[in-house]
Amino acid sequence: MNVIAFLGSPREGGNTELLLKEAIKSIEESGFNAHVFTLNTMNIMPCQNCGGCDETGICVYEDDMTQVYEAIRTCDRIILASPIFFSALSAQTKMMIDRCQAFWCEKYLLRKPIPAGTYGRKGLLLLVGGQSKEIGMQGMQCAETSAKAFFRTISVPEHKTLSYTGVDTKGAVLKHPTALKDAYETGKELVEG
Repeated sequence: MNVIAFLGSPREGGNTELLLKEAIKSIEESGFNAHVFTLNTMNIMPCQNCGGCDETGICVYEDDMTQVYEAIRTCDRIILASPIFFSALSAQTKMMIDRCQAFWCEKYLLRKPIPAGTYGRKGLLLLVGGQSKEIGMQGMQCAETSAKAFFRTISVPEHKTLSYTGVDTKGAVLKHPTALKDAYETGKELVEG
């Protein structure tokens, strides 16, 4: 089973990364490897909305997205992990998602969705935000909407979401009563379920 993960946080060792590491830990203990793309360190330019992928489903720009495209196309499980910034996914996460316009063209214009493969395709969305629960849930909903569109476009028909508000300072997720346990168990379910 091929598992990939996207870490969309710019903060090294931050709450998003800690959650993702717990999910990855359980995946590895289940006997699978997960390739993690740390988006903040990658050379990914924003989508130029140039229409270059309209007729081929292939982006005309060559950067680190080339390896991302191949990984998405061949994965069975995909994890998207992002902090919430201004009620949305991080810029790093959104930039990668926007460049998946090529997959949108391939699926909806050319009628060539990514095949389900032997194991089917499932996803996990991890979201962490610093705002209070009342305000933070709006950001979670906005981020979830973008993530759903992303998963749908890359032919991931089902995903689970773990979202946590009120988790702001670096390492604060370690004090959350259930977050790390939730991430661990959900990572395991992703590959065993």
